[in-house]
Amino acid sequence: MLLILFAFLGGLLIGSFLNVCIFRLPRDLSVASPSRSFCPNCVITAEEQGVEFEQALKQGTIAWYDNIPIVSYLLLRGRCRHCKIRIPIRYPLVELATGVAFALCVGTLGWTLAALKFCVFSAIMIDLIVTDFEEYILPDEFTLGGLLVGFVFAWFTPLPVDVAALFVALFSHPLDPHWTAPDPRIVSLLEALIGALIASLPLWALAWSYEKIRKREGMGFGDVKMAAMIGAFLGPKLVLMTLILGSVMGSVIGVLAVLFTKKKASTYEMPFGSFLGVAGLIVALWGPVIAVWYDKLGR
Repeated sequence: MLLILFAFLGGLLIGSFLNVCIFRLPRDLSVASPSRSFCPNCVITAEEQGVEFEQALKQGTIAWYDNIPIVSYLLLRGRCRHCKIRIPIRYPLVELATGVAFALCVGTLGWTLAALKFCVFSAIMIDLIVTDFEEYILPDEFTLGGLLVGFVFAWFTPLPVDVAALFVALFSHPLDPHWTAPDPRIVSLLEALIGALIASLPLWALAWSYEKIRKREGMGFGDVKMAAMIGAFLGPKLVLMTLILGSVMGSVIGVLAVLFTKKKASTYEMPFGSFLGVAGLIVALWGPVIAVWYDKLGR
């Protein structure tokens, strides 16, 4: 139970950092400098009063006791201590979601590398869900960076062998006395590569064709990178489930949004990455994580 609590608290801290990324990366701001969080409204107000940017940034810096995940938001009643502007509810929700995801992963898989993998995957998904929903942007730092991380985890935490088994069978020679089965880590890495390609290539072809035919972008190529990253983490079978579920969710919610907003379906922008991220979380947690949790409860 203590490990679950540590995981939850660690998730809150990571969620706080994700909020920094969600705000800064779409605005091409460094997530490292300034190192401390600041209130954008306080900085803008100070600049309007003639204060230099560096000094305004110092005035808008948030004190550590006002930056405690969830707790500070509740104590401040959702408003900045200085300018009194309302703090978006997104901040505590991201922190809470990340904390719950980490606790679920560690509570189910224990203090293992597999739990770390799904904690990292959950953090990436939560960031991309919110960033795409708010800014219609999927930062390369999380899509392409996550793709690389997914391949690294595939080496150390083997994926279930599905499609890669066919390639291994094609090049195997079981009757050859000198033949040895390939390293399971290599097979897992191949599985991750296949998952990335299966997920991204159809979306890339669809986005490319739409842009050529309609002369405008229909699907951002950030969605293609995100799909590849999910495939590297989950493998071919689960990423296909993710694409199906994400497409269904996006279609249903997109139709409802068009009906309620009375906008033209051809011009309505939908953050597909957000639906893909939610689907990825559901598939990842329901498959390798929540299923094990239910199994433990049944014992």
